[in-house]
Amino acid sequence: MSVPTAPTEPRPDGEAAQIIDRGYRPYDGPRTGLPGALRSVVRYSMRHTLGLGRPARHKILPWLAVVIALVPAVVFVGLAVVLDVDLITDEILPDYHQYYGFITTALFFYCGIVVPDILVADRRSGMLGLYLSTPLQRWSYLASKASAVALTLAVLTVGPVLFLLLAYTIEGSGPDGFVEWMKILVQIIVSGAAISAAFTAASLAAASLTDRRAFASIGVILLLWGSGFVTLALVEAAEVSANVYAFDLGGIADELKNRIYGVDGPESFGGNGADDDFDFGPASQRAGLSTLFVVAANLGWVVVGSAVVWWRYRRLALSR
Repeated sequence: MSVPTAPTEPRPDGEAAQIIDRGYRPYDGPRTGLPGALRSVVRYSMRHTLGLGRPARHKILPWLAVVIALVPAVVFVGLAVVLDVDLITDEILPDYHQYYGFITTALFFYCGIVVPDILVADRRSGMLGLYLSTPLQRWSYLASKASAVALTLAVLTVGPVLFLLLAYTIEGSGPDGFVEWMKILVQIIVSGAAISAAFTAASLAAASLTDRRAFASIGVILLLWGSGFVTLALVEAAEVSANVYAFDLGGIADELKNRIYGVDGPESFGGNGADDDFDFGPASQRAGLSTLFVVAANLGWVVVGSAVVWWRYRRLALSR
């Protein structure tokens, strides 16, 4: 249906302006529905957090975290190639479960600086209402955002250790036999997924409580680092039960990783049993916790963090 043209007025060059309207055209492209919307949000959110398709200043921080996590693995592989010894058995280089100490700094840095923007930016720019005008609902929007964060965190929690496994295997220092190799592979993937899930829920929960990116980053950093220092003070100074380490996100996630690898008590670099620089609580006390308690504590971080995000977004007044 054509719409009558509006009255025209002469342009500066003397010619009359024209408005040409040929009516509305229906969309005839593919309709992917909710699954397509979920994939689009996950893909866009991952690109957003990694700075892909954005100006160079947005790429610096996320890729700096990746470099911090990966560089030690590259150095260890170089040593494995140069030195003709069994670097793991002779305890010259860390075992696979010990490498996570090098990832912790990058993980905390990424969660505190990069992750909060994935929720805060949509609320401040008004994109959240636009997202909800599609087949997405609040639960599916949050699920896609959480999936994007978890997948990008897996780049830090799985990627470097997997690189270490493949490089050690090629060099000849890897596990012996196919069964043992597959066992380590599964442990790497499960450990990385467990750590990513807990840190994703906690980071998004802190970021959901404010519309200011700076405040969100401060909240995430206080949650990640503060939970370790507070629980350490309670156990060491106030002599509270070691069960309070369930509230230490970094420590309890690290302990779950040890249980997945079948480590009987945390081992520091070099295997002397001392706490390393990346433990926030006495490792020996966390090792005394039951495996069921450690698993439940990590699951609790995921459940409580998800509940806080859902509670926050259910209260938002938005027009679709």
